[in-house]
Amino acid sequence: MFNDESGFDAYQQVDVEAQAAASSPYQLVLMLIGGFLDTLTRAEAHMEANRLKEKGEAIARCLDIIGGLNSALDMKRGGEMAEQMNNLYDFCSLRLFEASTKNEIEKLHEVRTVMTNIQEGWQNFGAVHGN
Repeated sequence: MFNDESGFDAYQQVDVEAQAAASSPYQLVLMLIGGFLDTLTRAEAHMEANRLKEKGEAIARCLDIIGGLNSALDMKRGGEMAEQMNNLYDFCSLRLFEASTKNEIEKLHEVRTVMTNIQEGWQNFGAVHGN
């Protein structure tokens, strides 16, 4: 009825939900970006192996995460920084769509570079502000 992987996935989901419930907004953003990068790694592997269905599902999940990050931006209070983040998320969304439709792994690598830079920025912010 259940395979080993589905049991692990269910356990992992409960663990993620527990971590999210106890996390600050700063930590939640880092969790989302980490999850994004993990899912992007899966999308790359699926693309390389020509597993189109799984690639599409992984890219759709990446788009969902970016949508969540983007919707959390406070455009009024965030000013120019929020606008820049919005532009980066839009760029990543477009590249993910192009990568999926054209099967171009290079576009996934571009997205990884941008999101890794964002992750590093958040980590540096946390180090400076004691998060």
